[in-house]
Amino acid sequence: MNSNPNDGKLMDHEADGIKELDNLLPRWWVWLFNLSIVFAAFYMIYYHVAGVGDLQAAEYTKEWQRGEEIKSAAIAKFESGIATLTPSQDKAVLGEGQRLFFNYCAPCHRPDGGGLVGPNLCDDYWIHGSNYVDNVKTIINGVPAKGMLAWRGVLNPDQIKAVSSYVYTLRGTNPKNPKPAENTVQAPTGPSAFE
Repeated sequence: MNSNPNDGKLMDHEADGIKELDNLLPRWWVWLFNLSIVFAAFYMIYYHVAGVGDLQAAEYTKEWQRGEEIKSAAIAKFESGIATLTPSQDKAVLGEGQRLFFNYCAPCHRPDGGGLVGPNLCDDYWIHGSNYVDNVKTIINGVPAKGMLAWRGVLNPDQIKAVSSYVYTLRGTNPKNPKPAENTVQAPTGPSAFE
């Protein structure tokens, strides 16, 4: 008598000649499944029914507020020491400042600083002051009346120092076809190559 040990486990249905065995799941899988059900019940009670823990939206809001407090403290500390700042001569800092200038400032001031919508940064007449500290303050506070964004909170203090240092190096350079100084009567010059 040649009996198959799986005869009692065979299911009554088949597909394409393939019969399914009724095997038990491994014990570790059954325990894991049951533990996940217990965990889900505790999770639902802890977070949704009792409201003891914060849901994701509330947790995000707390983290965001904590981040804003840290950012505000860093900017306040930076702004309290603005009067003592000097432009950096470090090539890495100036390189980062140039990258930031190209990304954020060049659309209005041109990549060479010659001025487009924003003023020329290469001449000797600067509307909001020509020393380094004035540059830093202008970048932080912006000039909303003229359409310049306030970069406080967008750029961190190190980025503000870097871009200010780079802008400071533009003074005295001679870009091609610059925008006339803001203190002069501007004669029509025709279209700029940058427009």
